Amino acid sequence: MASTTSGDVLPTGFRIFTTIPDLFFIPEFVFGGLVWILVASTRVFPDHPLGWVMFVSVFCFVFTTLWFFIFLCGANQSSIWPVLDVGYHFLAVVFYLSASVDLAYITVLKGWGVNINSAGTVVVVPLTGDVLKTYRLDIAAVVMSYVATLLYFLHAIFSGIRWRKA
Repeated sequence: MASTTSGDVLPTGFRIFTTIPDLFFIPEFVFGGLVWILVASTRVFPDHPLGWVMFVSVFCFVFTTLWFFIFLCGANQSSIWPVLDVGYHFLAVVFYLSASVDLAYITVLKGWGVNINSAGTVVVVPLTGDVLKTYRLDIAAVVMSYVATLLYFLHAIFSGIRWRKA
């Protein structure tokens, strides 16, 4: 109830490290950044689904960084910010969930040895050498993507609770 006694709509400064929804900022950075790094460390192929995964991970990383600094600097004191907080994190959940499903689908196909070459034809490739390394990196990216989705979901839920209590 500190927000009702101090007149603040949302926490500012280092108080964001003491509130439940805002504690998720740092893990969202870490796991979202890991998705970005793991997908970027392999060849982004096929372009369309993995391009979406890259867009989502970069978009959410940049906007979460922006959101974090807005909260840290105290520019979030208007009454509209709790709604924007819930809305942004809900959008991030939808984006990350769709990207996670796409990434998991492509990873499953790679695990079966199904690959699409640059001409667009389906080729069966054995999982050895670089293909196996890429497959393992994609598995790690899928796990990190679902963890990031969960973190954004929890942030959205707790931000919604905070918004409804205000």
